[in-house]
Amino acid sequence: MTAFAPVYALHVLAALVWVGGMFFAWMILRPAAVTALEAPARLKLWSEVFRRFFVWVWAAVVVLPVTGIGMLQLSFNGVAGAPRYVQVMMGLYVAMLALFLRVQALQLPELRRAIEASDWPAGGAVLGRIRRTVGSNLLLGLALVAIVAARPHW
Repeated sequence: MTAFAPVYALHVLAALVWVGGMFFAWMILRPAAVTALEAPARLKLWSEVFRRFFVWVWAAVVVLPVTGIGMLQLSFNGVAGAPRYVQVMMGLYVAMLALFLRVQALQLPELRRAIEASDWPAGGAVLGRIRRTVGSNLLLGLALVAIVAARPHW
């Protein structure tokens, strides 16, 4: 096994946790929560889901650039030698990070305040904005995965 293998494995696992978690939340958990739960319970559920999931996203946010830089050094001797798809991946990571930080720093505190005040309509509105932000982030993540899968053709 080369030094590249464990670095690559960590990188893929971090991406899988982040993008896979968003896919599960968007495609499975969200529709089920809407069907099964009234607004107060649904908003409380999402607050807990975000609290638990974002711990893992923070881990991915750290692991991805560390392992990415490691792979850059091991495979291309740095950014200058990296192919275009790597640069696109780095740009998409920055965009995904910005959207995640928007939810974490701006939208999630607003959701928590609405829940604490039992202001269910306001909480629902915030959750809708979070849903759209996460949906955009999921699309970026899926695009990133597609780019990686197509990389031999670049």
